[in-house]
Amino acid sequence: MDEVLVEMPAKADSDEPAFKKQCIVRRPGDQWMIRGPIEYVPPIQVEVIQRRKAIPLDRNEGIYVRNTRTGNVRAVIGEAYMLNQEEELWTKRLPQDVVQMLSENRDPLGDRGLYATKHVPTATEESLDLTKVVTFQVPHNAAVQIYDYRDKRARVEFGPTLVMLGPEEQFTKLSLSGGKPKRPNMIKSLCLLLGPDFCTDVVVVETADHARLSLQLSYNWKFQVPDTCSQDEAAKLFAVPDFVGDVCKAIASRVRGTVAAVKFDDFHKNSARIIRSSVFGLDENNKVRDRFVFSQNNLHITSIDVQSVEPVDQRTRDALQKSVQLAIEITTNSQEAAARHEAERLEQEARGRLERQKIEDEAAAEEVRRTLLETRVQLAALESTGQATAEAQSRAEAARIEGQSAVELAKLRAEASEIETDAELERLRKAREAELEFMRQKDLLKVTQLNEEMKVDVARFTSMVSAIGPDNLRQIAKAVPENNLRMLSALGLQSTLITDGTTPVNLLSTAHGLIGQLARPAPDTGRELVVRHGDTKTSVDEDEAA
Repeated sequence: MDEVLVEMPAKADSDEPAFKKQCIVRRPGDQWMIRGPIEYVPPIQVEVIQRRKAIPLDRNEGIYVRNTRTGNVRAVIGEAYMLNQEEELWTKRLPQDVVQMLSENRDPLGDRGLYATKHVPTATEESLDLTKVVTFQVPHNAAVQIYDYRDKRARVEFGPTLVMLGPEEQFTKLSLSGGKPKRPNMIKSLCLLLGPDFCTDVVVVETADHARLSLQLSYNWKFQVPDTCSQDEAAKLFAVPDFVGDVCKAIASRVRGTVAAVKFDDFHKNSARIIRSSVFGLDENNKVRDRFVFSQNNLHITSIDVQSVEPVDQRTRDALQKSVQLAIEITTNSQEAAARHEAERLEQEARGRLERQKIEDEAAAEEVRRTLLETRVQLAALESTGQATAEAQSRAEAARIEGQSAVELAKLRAEASEIETDAELERLRKAREAELEFMRQKDLLKVTQLNEEMKVDVARFTSMVSAIGPDNLRQIAKAVPENNLRMLSALGLQSTLITDGTTPVNLLSTAHGLIGQLARPAPDTGRELVVRHGDTKTSVDEDEAA
C-alpha cells in the first residue's frame, strides 16, 4: 500500500485493468499512478518513469512539494505523504552562507566568539537536504526573524522554540562586527541573542595635552523586551543590522569627545568616572545615569569596564612607566619613613607608660606600709584594753542572751496557750456541729415517721370509707336525726327545738317557726335543722344530724 508506479505511454493506448470494467484512454505524455498492493505487468507501449514510496514524517519534519502542472509549492508537515503523478519534491534555494551555518550546526550561544572563515567542508559535516523543510532551533533568550517574500511580511520567533521555513520564507541573516578593535562582518548568525552579554572594543583617544591613549573597554548590554511583545515591537530588535558596530561607534565617539577636553593627569587618575559620565550622561542631580539606551532597537548599555589604559607612543609609554616606578618608590619610601616614625613613637609611649607604672607601684607600696603601721598601733591598743573590754562585753552578751531567752520562752508559752485554746474551741465547735446534726437528723426522722403515720391513717380511713360505701355513710348520718324525729313524733310533740349550750336561742326565729315558716339560721350561729312532719316541726342540731 506504500508503493506506487508512475507510468507514461509512448503512444495512444487504452488501459483496461482487470479489476475495472471501463476503459481509460491514455495519450502520449500522460502520467498516472498505480497504487499497490497489485501485480502489474506494463505493456511495451508504457514506460515506468518512477517507483515511489510513502515518505514518513514526524510532527517536526516536513517536505516541500511542487505541483508540476500549476507550479505551486507547499510544505507538508507532520504526516506520512505519498506524492501523486503531478507532484515532485522541490529543492529550496538558500544562500550559501545560510546553508553553511545550518550544516555546521553551531551553537549560537556557546560558539558566538568564533569568527566567520572560508567554508571548508569536513567529513563529519552533515549535508543539508533542502527538499525537507528547513528547521532551526532557536535557543533560550534569543530571537530569529523570518521574512516571507510572497506575503511581504516578517515574523519574529523567540526561543526556546523550533522554527520551520515555508516555501517562500528566508532567514534574516545577521552580520555583526567582531575582533579588537571591532571590524565589520566578522560574526555570522541566524539568531539574535537578547543578553545580558558583553563586548570588548579598543578605542584610541587623544587628551587635551595631545597624549594618545589606547583604551580597552568592555560593555555590558541587553535588549529590553516586554513580556507581551507584539510583532511590531519585536521587529525593532532587527532594525539595526550590525548593532555591535553601531554601539561601539557611538560609545567611542562619546569617549573621544569627552577625553579631548581632559588633560592626561586628570584622565589617568579618574578614567573610569570620566568614561562612565561621557557614555551614560548626567541626570538633573548631576549624578551619573545607570544606563545608555538605543531607542531604535531597545538596546540598553548597563555598565562599562575600563580594562586597560595604555599610551600609543612608545616614548610616552616609557615616560609613564618611569613616572609610575618613581611614584611607587616615593610612596614606598614615605611609607617606610612613616612606619619607622610610628615605631619610634610607640616605643617612647611604651617607655613612658613603664616609668609611670613604676612610680605608681612605689606609691602604692608606701600606702600599704602606712596601713600596716596603723594596724600594728591598733593591735597594741587592743591588747591593753582587750581583757576589760572582753569581760564587759561577755557580761553584756550574757545578759542579752538571758533576756532574749526569757522573751523567747514567753513567746513560746503564749503560742502554746493559743494553740491549746484554738484546739479546745475547735473541739467544742465540732461537738456542737455533731449535736446539731444529730438533732436535725432526729427531727427529720420524726417528721418522716409522722408523715408515714398520717399516710397510714389516711389510707386506713380511705379504705374504711371505701369499704362502707357512700350510700351506707349517708344512711348512718341520717339514722340518728330520723330516730329522734320518730321518737319526738311518737311523744306527740308538735314543735321541738334542740340546740347546744354555746349557741343562744333566737325567740324571734322560733316565733316564725311556730306559725309554720321555715327558720333560716345565720351561717355562723344557726347550726340547727328544722324538720316538719305533718303539723309538727322539729329542729335538729346540724352536728348531731351529721
